[in-house]
Amino acid sequence: MPSIKAFAAKLYAARVYNKIMRWASNPIDTQKRVFQALISQAAATQFGTDHDFKNIHTHQDFVERVPVRDYEALRPYVEKVVAGEENILWKGKPLYFAKTSGTTSGAKYIPITKDSMPGHIEAAKNAILLYIHQTGNAKIVSGKMIFLQGSPVLETKNGIQLGRLSGIVAHYVPKYLQKNRLPSLETNCIEDWETKVNTIVKETSDEDMSVIAGIPSWVQMYFEKLIEEKGQKVGELFKNFNLFIFGGVNYEPYRSKFENLIGRKVDSVELYPASEGFFAFQDRQNEPGMLLQLDSGIFYEFIVADTFFDPSPRRLTLKDVKIGVNYVIIISTNAGLWGYNIGDTIQFTSLAPFRVIVSGRIKHFISAFGEHVIAKEVEQALLVALKTTDIRVSEFTVAPQTAPAEGLPFHEWFIEFENPPLDFDTFAAQIDTALQDQNSYYLDLIQGKVLQPLKITQVPKGGFQDYMKTIGKLGGQNKTPRLSNDRKIADALTKNNSSN
Repeated sequence: MPSIKAFAAKLYAARVYNKIMRWASNPIDTQKRVFQALISQAAATQFGTDHDFKNIHTHQDFVERVPVRDYEALRPYVEKVVAGEENILWKGKPLYFAKTSGTTSGAKYIPITKDSMPGHIEAAKNAILLYIHQTGNAKIVSGKMIFLQGSPVLETKNGIQLGRLSGIVAHYVPKYLQKNRLPSLETNCIEDWETKVNTIVKETSDEDMSVIAGIPSWVQMYFEKLIEEKGQKVGELFKNFNLFIFGGVNYEPYRSKFENLIGRKVDSVELYPASEGFFAFQDRQNEPGMLLQLDSGIFYEFIVADTFFDPSPRRLTLKDVKIGVNYVIIISTNAGLWGYNIGDTIQFTSLAPFRVIVSGRIKHFISAFGEHVIAKEVEQALLVALKTTDIRVSEFTVAPQTAPAEGLPFHEWFIEFENPPLDFDTFAAQIDTALQDQNSYYLDLIQGKVLQPLKITQVPKGGFQDYMKTIGKLGGQNKTPRLSNDRKIADALTKNNSSN
């Protein structure tokens, strides 16, 4: 017999579904309303004054006055906010700064305001509710839930609290879920990731877990330690575990290994959260892509990725986008980010409603020879090769080898296998063919004898975790880039592997 909690969850889920469908079915009008509200509310800020917001009435007016910026370009304004000044990028002061480690700019301080904070909370909650509405599986609210996340311990800088986004969000877990939530606050506050995971294993191994959430690579580490500790598959330990929630990376390359660790299939829901905003979540189990959040104080623009580095690339709105095109996503938000490039590339899988997949990072690609290979393509190529085998991959990354000891240059794939192929050459050839099928530039380079087919370098078990540890990014929201246009990661993996 369903619990009262589960029955109430179904009713609430239906109400939330109807609310979401109202704006999802009127996307263009919804985004116009968000745009007008953002401009109006920020007109009196320093940024609004500097960029003549009072005379912005259309998207074209905005494009003419507000250039596309990344964090470095916006830094002069952010530094004033960090110093404690008010009404700079958004009215008043932020509630928080989400602190992230930039690769070139040192620490980044991304503002989260009173107006933007609900967007981070509502989208995650709605993802679960829409899953319940679609599947009818409300039993998950009665079991325990675990969210592998950063420490909720916050610092204070000029009167504003700061910390990792996942740690900030942890303070907003609804009261009705507090009793279900694991791990304990004390465990969540552990900074060392390996110590934290070991402690989480001890706290959760005898509990009734129904929902588990986190970045796949780190949840995988948790699962492996659970199995090591208890000697059972995860699905045997947690008989009511039915939903895996993830974000940050594509789950598909991990799915086979996860099903092996769990011992059965479980439903999954993909999220697209970032410090800058919560952009999308998977709203249907049988549809590819995530529902773009159009009514959360974020106005979206899109630039065709192939034109992004042109002098004046065209900035598109939703009415101009097409399915399957690689776009750089540009945001303006009620946290005070304007024409802001978060660095991600996306593709639309549906225009009614607007659903997206994350295809990669504008800085994470391989084009050492003009091939323009992106993350989505290497992930798909690997999936094609894995499809008819029992080979399971733990982690991988790809880099160009421009100066091999002999022969033509090639793409080098560093792969950590759960169980490796018996024939590496055949497996590599299958990946290479699948990549050629997707990317005509790569096909031309192979056929023109500019490149030789890819080569696989096997990474020992735990090799990627060791690498992340050496750069101080083990666990939390950190993830290994799928591909790079240089040999920095490749050389570090080679060095680590040779020293083991």
